[in-house]
Order: sequence, then C-alpha cells, then structure tokens
Amino acid sequence: MAAQAITSENFLSVVSGSDVPVLIDFWAAWCGPCRALSPIVEEVADELKGKLAVYKCNVDEQPDLASDFHIVSIPTLIVFKDGKPVHSMVGSMPKAALLDELKAFI
Repeated sequence: MAAQAITSENFLSVVSGSDVPVLIDFWAAWCGPCRALSPIVEEVADELKGKLAVYKCNVDEQPDLASDFHIVSIPTLIVFKDGKPVHSMVGSMPKAALLDELKAFI
C-alpha cells in the first residue's frame, strides 16, 4: 500500500515538510464511493511516487482534520503544495480523470 495514514499529530510535518505536492484522500470505511476510489488512489500513489506524496485521512478517526478543511462530502481529495491547499476534488472518479486533475500540480 503506497498511501499512508495522516493524522492530526503528523499533518503539519507531512504537508509542510514535503518536497513534492501532497494529495490527501479524506474517506470513511462506510462510504461506498470512497471504497471505489481507494484502489485508484493507490495506483496513482504508486505511479507518481517521487512526484506526489499520497496520504489517506479517515474522517471518522480524524474529525478535527475533516473539520479544519470543511469536509462535508466524501471522498474529498485535496492537493497541498508548499503546505497550503491548492486544489480539491469531491466524489469518486476514474483514474484518467484523477491523473488529469493532478497534472497541473506535479
């Protein structure tokens, strides 16, 4: 598994300390679209290794992070660059669409 878990405790060091853009997948185990998107996120993490750091945030386990970024629908994917959120995507999507969305940031 290429994507790692992100928590409130390691969030700042992850997004601020990364030399590459960071993609965070906000998800929950009970969410069908999240489960559909998960393998796509994993594939993208493998394919873009070294160009993009990929993390997953379980909104049930990390409600503070979900609240901080106003996550109201899941799955939500947020791209962080230089420690700041620069792009967000809501809902499941095909791999080609996700790669297309990420092109501008890698």
